[in-house]
Amino acid sequence: MKRDSRKIDKQAADTQPAGDGLSAEAAFASYAAPLVDHAIECANAVREDASPEPLHRLRVSLRRLRSLWWAFEPLLDKGGNTRQRALYKYLATAAGKTRDWDILIELIAQDESIARKMTPTLLEARGGALAASRETLSNADVKQLLQEALTSASRELNTAHERVPLQKFVDKRVAVSERSLKKRMKRASRAKRSNYTAFHDVRKAGKKLRYLLEFFEPILSGSHKRIMKRLIQIQKRFGALNDIVASEMLLRDNMGLLAGSGDTDGALQWLRQERKRRMRAAAGLLRKL
Repeated sequence: MKRDSRKIDKQAADTQPAGDGLSAEAAFASYAAPLVDHAIECANAVREDASPEPLHRLRVSLRRLRSLWWAFEPLLDKGGNTRQRALYKYLATAAGKTRDWDILIELIAQDESIARKMTPTLLEARGGALAASRETLSNADVKQLLQEALTSASRELNTAHERVPLQKFVDKRVAVSERSLKKRMKRASRAKRSNYTAFHDVRKAGKKLRYLLEFFEPILSGSHKRIMKRLIQIQKRFGALNDIVASEMLLRDNMGLLAGSGDTDGALQWLRQERKRRMRAAAGLLRKL
């Protein structure tokens, strides 16, 4: 994952503008094109490789695209931008369905007695999800959708009458994202431990801000190393919590499918205990930050 992010960032850096005297409208394609190319590359890999990694890379790539479109939201048609971001979310969700089974399988494997009986059924369900993901992504024609989105947004921005200085624009958008994260962290720190939604909102806001810093760090005013360090901590701790919550929900939603495949009650009990432990860990991190 980290190697993949560095690869994307390096590709983007080769084409991204320095920022001096450049407008945000003119710079958009330099940020978007490498991300679109990478997402198309990942979508092609999914068709050829059934392992978890290509689907994970595709989902991450689509999330980065969604964050970039959010960053340029003030300069784009509101309705079109909303629809485009919804499309990225839809495609990412399609890729994520198989990834969710992979995570559940990895977690269940930590208890050998449960995994021995349950894993074959989980793998069968994972195969069905993979087939559905591939069909959805194939029917969607990811390459055409993403190329059309890039062309449409670039045309809209290139024909805009007004021009906004790039550095001023990205400074403002990153500041908006930072305020959003702080607001959600404050809300989560006061929330009850049963209120997972508040913790999930922190994770999403943190991920968006991290993507923006990765996009725009070379031209942002001031240093953001400290906040980036915090974001990495948030993503790791809150991501681990999300894995458990998503796996518990997936198992509960498929009890009928998994009936007779092993000790599902034991698996749910282990996941529930692990969720509580990871919730405490996430709350502890909030107190430190």
